[in-house]
Amino acid sequence: MPRQRANPRAIKLYRTYSVEEAARVLGVHKNSVRGWRSAGLRPIDNARPVLFLGSNLRAFLEQRNASRKRPCRPGTLYCFRCREPRAPALGMVDWIAINACTGNLKALCGTCETVMHRRTRHDALAAIMPGLHVQIVEGPLRLKGEPIPSLNCDMAKEDK
Repeated sequence: MPRQRANPRAIKLYRTYSVEEAARVLGVHKNSVRGWRSAGLRPIDNARPVLFLGSNLRAFLEQRNASRKRPCRPGTLYCFRCREPRAPALGMVDWIAINACTGNLKALCGTCETVMHRRTRHDALAAIMPGLHVQIVEGPLRLKGEPIPSLNCDMAKEDK
């Protein structure tokens, strides 16, 4: 499965790249690089073969990746259905512990009622969710932590 975003760090700044070379280095299709040209990536000149400066290519990709970011303000979680940071419905948020320090915030989106998640530290809850009551929920038990072992065991069966 191909990568979803091209890594700008794979481009060397002081090198020139043709469309094919840039596509190979970034792990994308040649038509993607050609599409970037129509989206604002400037070539060196209008001659053939089309060449791009590494610094221009890296700056274009970094700007393109930065424009996709949607940082969550305090009191919001990212909703994958709405593709925007949203406030939790009715101000209800659960924090499920993963270990002693970190856990996942879990809440419903106030717009589309999709479950939203956000990983955070326990000591940062007041800063991330100010003014909201965060209910701390005990994490699910692990298989090792079960007090009663499973009764489905092949060892107990007798050979007939």
